[in-house]
Amino acid sequence: MGQKINPLGFRLGTIQSHHSLWFAKPKNYSKGLQEDKKIRDFIQNYVQKNIRIYSGMEGIARIKIQKRIDLIQVIIYMGFPKLLTEDKPRRVEELQMNVQKELNCVNRKLNIAITRISNPYGHPNILAEFIAGQLKNRVSFRKAMKKAIELTEQANPKGIQVQIAGRIDGKEIARVEWVREGRVPLQTIEAKIDYCSYIVRTIYGVLGIKIWIFVDEE
Repeated sequence: MGQKINPLGFRLGTIQSHHSLWFAKPKNYSKGLQEDKKIRDFIQNYVQKNIRIYSGMEGIARIKIQKRIDLIQVIIYMGFPKLLTEDKPRRVEELQMNVQKELNCVNRKLNIAITRISNPYGHPNILAEFIAGQLKNRVSFRKAMKKAIELTEQANPKGIQVQIAGRIDGKEIARVEWVREGRVPLQTIEAKIDYCSYIVRTIYGVLGIKIWIFVDEE
């Protein structure tokens, strides 16, 4: 079962919590959901256009959103926040103003905070972004996956599984390649699994990257 649904949703309410924390009436739920997606997409696009050109990576592990009646609190967990905060001191304020303008917030205040995470390559989103950059540069997928696992070892996980699907290396027939190091018990609900699905567009087609990291067991 653990391989047929999202490992994060599979564990909600047990050891995982939502990345969006707010309550709404049933008739307003879809509006709040679309608002969350708009916030995340805007931040991702902003970072990709303004930050990625300096480092080649966005470095966003996850975006957490908390809502109250008069406040929207957005916390961006980044592995390399210096590019966003030190390169231009007013960059965060600019991002905050642009998001507020995009949402057309009149009666609510929006606050954006950036939190630095330790061992950035221990988070699947950043690791998938690294692999995507390697594949775009025509690096062999086996070397990219092997290097990704080496980088993850700095965070001392109990296991990692990396999967790449599509026209790998430009081959005519699409296939799935994967590699696993250590244990990745997807069926165990008490196992804390960090997961991400990432799309990379190359000159020979779209590739899908999936990463499972077994962090710990409750």
